[in-house]
Amino acid sequence: MSDPSGGLPVPDVAPPLRVGLTGGIAAGKSTVARRLAALGAVVVDHDVLAREVVEPGSAGLAAVVEAFGPDVLGPLGELDRGALGRIVFADPRARERLNSLLHPRIRAAAAEQDAHAEADGARVVVHDIPLLVESGQAGHFDVLVVVDAPAELRVRRLVQGRGMGEAEAWQRVASQAADDERLEVADEVLDGSGSVAYLERQVDEVWARWTAHAGER
Repeated sequence: MSDPSGGLPVPDVAPPLRVGLTGGIAAGKSTVARRLAALGAVVVDHDVLAREVVEPGSAGLAAVVEAFGPDVLGPLGELDRGALGRIVFADPRARERLNSLLHPRIRAAAAEQDAHAEADGARVVVHDIPLLVESGQAGHFDVLVVVDAPAELRVRRLVQGRGMGEAEAWQRVASQAADDERLEVADEVLDGSGSVAYLERQVDEVWARWTAHAGER
C-alpha cells in the first residue's frame, strides 16, 4: 500500500483479532484471561479499569459519592466497595445507576488501551468484561468467548473460595445475565466446570485456531 502523501510504501498490517471474554462470576474467566495472556494476547482487564476510574480524587469517584452518598467512602477517602456493593446488589435500579456512571469511563479507558495494543502490533486483543452482555457490548468484537459453569457450582466456589455467605453468593449470581443470555451470543463456549488444567487445554485449542487463521484475516 502506498503512502497517499507520496512517501515510502506503508506495509499492510492486519488489525488485531478483538476478542470479548465474559462469563458468570466464579465460572473461570480469570483463568482463561491469564492463559490467553501467557500465550501472547494483550488482555484489557475491565475489572482493573473499573477500579482505576474510581480512584481517590477521580471524577468517577466524585460521581459515585454524589449518587450514593458519603457512606460509600472508606476512612481514607477511598471507595468502600463492600458498602457500595450492599446497595447495588440489592437494588437493580441502583445498579443501573452505577453502571451508567462508570461504564462510559471504563469503555474510554479500554479503547485507549486497545489503540495502544494495535499500535504495538498485537495480534490478539482480549477484552475481559464481566458484564459484557449486560452492558450491550456483545456485537463489538470479532469473537465472543463465554466461560460457562452451572450456577450451583459457581455459588459453591464463592462460598468456599471467597468466603461469601450462600445468600450473598446467590445474589451476586442473580445480579448478572442469565446463562442462556450469554450462551446465545457466544462464538466460543469454554467449559469452566472442571479443573484449571482442563480449562487451560480448551484455551490452548481456541488459541491455536485463532493464530492458524491469523493470516487469512
